[in-house]
Amino acid sequence: MEKDNLLSFRLRGLRSRKRRIRKDVEKQIRKKYRRNDELWDIRRNTPWVPLQKPYQRGFVRYFVVREDVKRSKDGDFFEGILNKINTYMYSENRQFLKKKRKSGRRIYVERTQKLKHVSSYSWSDPKFGLTPRERQYFLKKEEYCSIRKAYVPYYEFTESWRFTLRTRPNMITHYKPVNFELEKECAELGAYLRQYKIVGIIHKTIYGKSYPWKRKRDDMELIKSRKYVTCMLSATEIAESLEDL
Repeated sequence: MEKDNLLSFRLRGLRSRKRRIRKDVEKQIRKKYRRNDELWDIRRNTPWVPLQKPYQRGFVRYFVVREDVKRSKDGDFFEGILNKINTYMYSENRQFLKKKRKSGRRIYVERTQKLKHVSSYSWSDPKFGLTPRERQYFLKKEEYCSIRKAYVPYYEFTESWRFTLRTRPNMITHYKPVNFELEKECAELGAYLRQYKIVGIIHKTIYGKSYPWKRKRDDMELIKSRKYVTCMLSATEIAESLEDL
């Protein structure tokens, strides 16, 4: 009788077995997720090795402070701003052209290059290092994001005339050694973690929510929502419009 009671306690129910299997799967996913982060850190921290014979690979274009601004008393100040919002563009030749279709023909037009926009996260991030004086030269704007389905704020530098573009040869002087075993393991983990079901489990168990990209930002105004704009009429206005019919 006692053996039968002990056997009944040892047997797990169907829900308990399913719960244990789910926990084991989540544990394996967490383990592979942490391993993937470790491999990315190893790849990122691999030291660069100098080349014995540097070579040129096209051209690079970037912004520099204008000479008259650089000679002024605020030259170092704008140099510090440029270090945070500078952009680099690469091309095979000095012209920096791109193909564009016009009237059924393919033509080449110049590629436009702008300064980097500062996101709302970088704006308040101490590591980004914007000082109160530097923030006076930025203007807050909003741009509609089709992925988030909302208006995303950003900050744009207002005095871009202080900078000018400069082109120089893009010289390759260093290279990073490739570890084939490491790259193979990274590819295998990446292919596994990018699966549709695995991504859902990662967002739910590691990030804390099933669909974090649907979170509403606190700094978004309600009037900027597209669903709210379509319902801006009050009940009185709707009733008056119906009376006119």
